[in-house]
Amino acid sequence: FSTMSRERADSQGSLGPDDEVMPYSDDETDDELDPSSDEERLDCLPFLFPESGWRVKANDRAFCNLPEFQKKYFLCLKKSKYAGNGIKTYKYNALTFIPLNLFEQFKRAANLYFLALLILQIIPEITTLPWYTTLVPLVLVLGITAIKDLVDDLARHRMDNEINNRKCEVLLDGRFQVSKWMNIHVGDVVRLKKNDHIPADILLLSSSNPNSLCYVETAELDGETNLKFKMGLKVTDERLQEEGQLAQFDAVIVCEEPNNRLDKFTGTMRWRKDRFPLDLDNMMLRGCRIRNTDECHGLVIFAGADTKIMRNGGKTRFKRTKIDELMNYMVYTIFVILVLLCAGLAIGNTFWYEEVGSKAWYLYDGKDQTASYRGFLSFWGYIIVLNTMVPISLYVSVEVIRLGQSKFINWDLQMYYQEKDTPAKARTTTLNEQLGQIEYIFSDKTGTLTQNIMAFKKCTIAGHTFGDPANPVDFTWNKYADRKFEYLDHSLVACIRSKKDKDTLEFFKLLSLCHTVMVEQKEDELVYQAASPDEGALVTAARNFGFVFLSRTQDTITISEMDQEMTYEMLALLDFNSDRKRMSIILRFPDGRIRLYCKGADTVIYERLSPNSKHKEVTQTALDIFANETLRTLCLCYKDISKQEFDAWAKKHKAASVAMGNREAALDRVYEQIESNLMMIGATAIEDKLQDGVPETIAKLAKADIKIWVLTGDKKGIVSGAARLCGGESLWNIHLYKVPDPFFPEPGRNALIITGGWLNEILYEKKKKRRRLRLKRLGKRPASATPQDAAQPIDDWEKETRQVDFVNMACECEAVICCRVTPKQKANVVSLVKKYKKAVTLSIGDGANDVNMIKTADIGVGISGQEGMQAVMSSDYAFAQFRYLERLLLVHGRWSYIRMCKFLRFFFFKNFAFTLVHFWYSFFSGFSAQVAYEDWFITLYNVMYSSLPVLLVGLLDQDVNDKLSRKFPKLYLPGQQGALFNYKNFFISLFHGIFTSLVIFFIPYGAFLQTMGQNGEAPSDYQSLAVVMASSLIFTVNMQISLETSYWTFVNCFAVLCSIAIYFGIMFDIHSAGIHVIFPSTFTFTGVASNALRQPYLWLTIILTVGITLLPVICIQFLYKTIWPSVADNVRPAEEKSTPFQRGRRSRRSAYAFSHSRGYADLIASGRSIRRRPATSYRVGLV
Repeated sequence: FSTMSRERADSQGSLGPDDEVMPYSDDETDDELDPSSDEERLDCLPFLFPESGWRVKANDRAFCNLPEFQKKYFLCLKKSKYAGNGIKTYKYNALTFIPLNLFEQFKRAANLYFLALLILQIIPEITTLPWYTTLVPLVLVLGITAIKDLVDDLARHRMDNEINNRKCEVLLDGRFQVSKWMNIHVGDVVRLKKNDHIPADILLLSSSNPNSLCYVETAELDGETNLKFKMGLKVTDERLQEEGQLAQFDAVIVCEEPNNRLDKFTGTMRWRKDRFPLDLDNMMLRGCRIRNTDECHGLVIFAGADTKIMRNGGKTRFKRTKIDELMNYMVYTIFVILVLLCAGLAIGNTFWYEEVGSKAWYLYDGKDQTASYRGFLSFWGYIIVLNTMVPISLYVSVEVIRLGQSKFINWDLQMYYQEKDTPAKARTTTLNEQLGQIEYIFSDKTGTLTQNIMAFKKCTIAGHTFGDPANPVDFTWNKYADRKFEYLDHSLVACIRSKKDKDTLEFFKLLSLCHTVMVEQKEDELVYQAASPDEGALVTAARNFGFVFLSRTQDTITISEMDQEMTYEMLALLDFNSDRKRMSIILRFPDGRIRLYCKGADTVIYERLSPNSKHKEVTQTALDIFANETLRTLCLCYKDISKQEFDAWAKKHKAASVAMGNREAALDRVYEQIESNLMMIGATAIEDKLQDGVPETIAKLAKADIKIWVLTGDKKGIVSGAARLCGGESLWNIHLYKVPDPFFPEPGRNALIITGGWLNEILYEKKKKRRRLRLKRLGKRPASATPQDAAQPIDDWEKETRQVDFVNMACECEAVICCRVTPKQKANVVSLVKKYKKAVTLSIGDGANDVNMIKTADIGVGISGQEGMQAVMSSDYAFAQFRYLERLLLVHGRWSYIRMCKFLRFFFFKNFAFTLVHFWYSFFSGFSAQVAYEDWFITLYNVMYSSLPVLLVGLLDQDVNDKLSRKFPKLYLPGQQGALFNYKNFFISLFHGIFTSLVIFFIPYGAFLQTMGQNGEAPSDYQSLAVVMASSLIFTVNMQISLETSYWTFVNCFAVLCSIAIYFGIMFDIHSAGIHVIFPSTFTFTGVASNALRQPYLWLTIILTVGITLLPVICIQFLYKTIWPSVADNVRPAEEKSTPFQRGRRSRRSAYAFSHSRGYADLIASGRSIRRRPATSYRVGLV
């Protein structure tokens, strides 16, 4: 590939943002951007005035019930604002289930419509059908939905009861007593033991480990299985170990109100006339579990619904598919057609009564009603008769199909990752067919395209670069070495072991000291628990090069420096966050010196280097080389601090750490003061390899005309390789937001790389609006506008034009890479494409920073990788490897789309063909709203006689098998174009239904005009005509779906035959004399079936009717397959020649989820017949 970087000057000549700097990294919500709340947030009243806000007193339950903590909840009734610890996630109870569930179901327009019909059928002057023809289907639909809701809610009840009745030791009356979780209150002191679940959000007071260290597993909270450590305050660790001491504990905690921020907690403990700062490291959250700690004690701060995990249990954004929206519009269209038909028939009834009905003495009914009034009643009567045009069972059938398709994804063993025992998971059942319509994929890079397993590859120390590939280094000289660690440059090891280069020794000493890694001793092995893979890789590298991190306490760190154990006093730890992009540690050396070690991103480190720092230029050159090799880099530096300087800074740090208002901002300002005039040591370079199959997957998806955008926080140099991976040959670094047409004058495949700073210019983030608004309210004039601010759009039109230009330019590229972007910007980019391209989008990521993007896209996919499970928990689909995305889209997505489209087309057709027979019959019945069929046939048609075959087509049909779906990605294109289900297909189904209804009515009608049976009797009565039309319809509909079926199994064949058999079985039963004797007014077609169907003439009529309805369909299918074949029609012969399934053949796939023997789920999902089929067999394909 040729790489060309073209920089264009801004037409306005304005200065641009720094390409390497993230504009900001907060993930703001709409509430935070609400201008009306700015002044309130600025005041921060609860924090500036400790007497208000959330206050907790230890060992004092009565404190929470004081009048000042009461709040109104109903009229004048009050209760404590502190929630109890019992939780309630269920929706219904025994009293509310029926009314509340019915209320929710009747919110759906279709159910409400059929309820209105049922009411109309009760009115004697209007009704033309018995009430049960509507009641039976409606009750069936409501019942199935209610049963599903009941099962789900019972599961929630069981889960709530299980959790609320868990046991925990609570300090009551001076001693620990066993209590249920639901009986725990805010302010209680609890004792937890190893492997216990944490019952509430608890402030850690002390533990059995040294320095009150406590390990917790947060798998239920965020899905991460690596242990995290929590640490009690030094004062509580020393004074609150015994039961008696805990009983005397009477501190008051003042902290933030309950919220859903899992990554933040701010509070202060007031005890014994002193104040102590509290943060998230002191809190153990509900949903976690105690690990590797024999015993610990804590104080309940938030309970029940106030805990952070419960606050995060809110509703997710509701997503709907394009087919859902189209289906709703089509139902509305059907309703409009229904009203127009009924109005036309009502007008016909009015004229007929004036011309014929009123003049025929034998039609006189004794009612003195005008023709217009009779027409009005006829309108409502036809609304009832033709109500089956609006399909009541459509929504239930669609949900059943989607549930089955979701199960096929869950059962697909080819998407099962054996190394981590992780199957694919469809976390939603409402979006499957949308997987077959994806046009844009937005992907994270680290952990999604790459493995997120970091390996230390290169480094630069004092201007010297190490890491040139050679033979693997032998680390047997180091007894602490990690056997899995590999390094290829012998010169670095030689340099360290010689102990002559002080910079190299200082480099690895920094790596072994400046971190937040925790260490455990397991079977004489050191096991590191790191907050991020990068940090773990750096500490492991230092360990192998002789600087081994051994242990830590609250204020010391012990390491082994080339087999010499050294302990350093930790004076302060300035932790990493996404705004600072660096972390520092201040240590007191054994000789009394005080030194600050710092590591961080080059963009922030270079701003803080001393003018006297050496090796800045050569290190920057090395960093550029590392970035071009797609390596992740960190700069390392240090600073010596005098005792006087540190003492002065420590006072400021202590004041900032106990501040209740804007504590983080206060700490950041203090950190800035000490992190200055740093001296450069060098930089590290870590490799994050691509996952298996990523290049092949991206290439295959590109052939399916799916565009892939990579949205990442990495540097621009690192992501250039990703641009080429996604198909771009020419790289364009965009440094402007106004570009002339055409965007890319040179032909070829282009890749666009844009940084977060320039995205800010394009998106015009709300944060700048909020800052200006705040300054305006405070009466301050904003600082003179920078060129960057001056470039901001002056109105919404210019802003929208800028965004449209960006989207159009980006969509001309084969690949788009957005680097140095924040989580909020990721979501905004997805929103732009959805807004201006009206395209179906998919976002895929593996970390918490991808959650916003995943929720914003039409489809969200989570990778269960190294960064935990936050992305998975917010996703619609989840699996372990990026390469499975190919099968999810090209196989499951495509199949789901084709099946759903075929189901909907046929569902509408069979209802039109069934209902419009009434319309033709009305011309021969004086427009009197007389039905053409028997009442029970109308009741059971959609429920029993025609539902199963079409349902199975929606579940099992395939035009080609899974291998050919992946081999020919062009098969995916019809889904993107929406070609298989749209208004054109809808009207084709409508006209097909009209034609079928015409044939089904007029051929039997013509046959009955001049008819004589074999016994000399004329069977030309209305009831015999109804039986013949009904029988013709059942044969036509079931044979029509047989012609539409592309993939035959025993189940499909059985469903078609069974539907016909059920029809005849039920018909003969309800036409029998026995049931008429029991219910004479309900079953009136006594003996009709047996009398009519024994006439050969009528069987010939049925055969003729079915033949004429099916012949045009067969001809059209033949013409399409021979003259205008689709891509699938051309591909299908390759499938017919493939080797048939052999029952005894060994399979190389995993047998996950099935014990001992394999079931049939994978067989159904893979598209192969259960039975042996001849190689030359022919299958009818999709029209």
